[in-house]
Amino acid sequence: MLREIAALDNRCVIVTSDSNVLAKTPQLRGKMLDQQIDGMHIRWLCTLKFKKTKSLRRILSWLDFELKFFLFGSKGLPKPDAVIVSSLSLLTILNGFLLRRKYGCKVIFEIRDIWPLTLTAEGKYSKLNPLIIILSFIEFIGYKYCDEIVGTMPNLQQHVDKVLNYKRHVHCIPIGFDTDAYKYLNQKRPSDVIPKIPKGKFLIGYIGSIGVSNALDQLFQAAQQTIDEEQIHYLIVGTGDLEHSYKLKYQNQSNVTFHPKISKEQVPQVLEKCDVLYFATHPSEVWNYGQSLNKLVEYMLAGKPVIGSYTGYQSMLNEANCGVFIPSGDVNALVAQIVAFSKFQKTELSRMGDRGKSWINQHRTYRKLGLQYLNEVLLK
Repeated sequence: MLREIAALDNRCVIVTSDSNVLAKTPQLRGKMLDQQIDGMHIRWLCTLKFKKTKSLRRILSWLDFELKFFLFGSKGLPKPDAVIVSSLSLLTILNGFLLRRKYGCKVIFEIRDIWPLTLTAEGKYSKLNPLIIILSFIEFIGYKYCDEIVGTMPNLQQHVDKVLNYKRHVHCIPIGFDTDAYKYLNQKRPSDVIPKIPKGKFLIGYIGSIGVSNALDQLFQAAQQTIDEEQIHYLIVGTGDLEHSYKLKYQNQSNVTFHPKISKEQVPQVLEKCDVLYFATHPSEVWNYGQSLNKLVEYMLAGKPVIGSYTGYQSMLNEANCGVFIPSGDVNALVAQIVAFSKFQKTELSRMGDRGKSWINQHRTYRKLGLQYLNEVLLK
């Protein structure tokens, strides 16, 4: 997003942590590292490392980042006109307020994950847990005292109103995609990475992490229930905490193929092989406020129909008319939809997928979203 804003002749600085289990970060030899990347100034702070996303060390890493940011994270950087605090972690809003007091700048509170609701709704933490109480207080003062609120979820407004008990405007600026990077990925045509997929099958594809939060149980149950539908086959690509247990149970099933995690360059080729793509979420209050999933953007760019096992505020698939939402956890509904799609003509599936690709290109490029962010939020 900031790369696009920087391309519009704005000076953009990112201060971030080198502790991230999902991304490659540079090796820091000191307490921080400054880089110039794509017209932006990136400052990396060396913070406590963690290996598991659900761990005490992750919380301690947040605290370490906030302390180091307070002590030296912004030293030597240009005076900001606006500071974007992008959650997670919520704690950074406190440093944002200190910067506003020092420089007289705007503070934008950007919500990509709703915390602590995620912990109470999905992690089953008590609302009386001391950590939850602290995070709830920080969330409240963040919403109340920031200058603007931005959410990637289309219905975040409802959650903010509930927390504050009064109405504050929330800008919805969702997850998008980089058109240049997407063109590059599609230009690269690696050799066939999954040669063992049976030919001539109707292929249901899932690409991504294989963990508790990915809610894949019903997909495997659907595979069991459709084993007599000889034309239907399931491709599961990725790795994660539940990969081993799923393989023990299903890898010898004739209509299921597992494949290890693939590179970004290989993803478009594998998606192209599939007839329908699948994602799922667990039933949770979190989804009442909508979703903005990278996976769904990636699927729609592939020009394939999508089935989403998702109970919550609906967007994207219904707006583009390129797939269907079915209730989370409803295996019978999933089976019925898979069998129905398998009987569609190829041309009908293609038209459905093309609608999704056209919609996502029209509404979700970072070039468009960056301009929206600049005009609606930063320059407001």
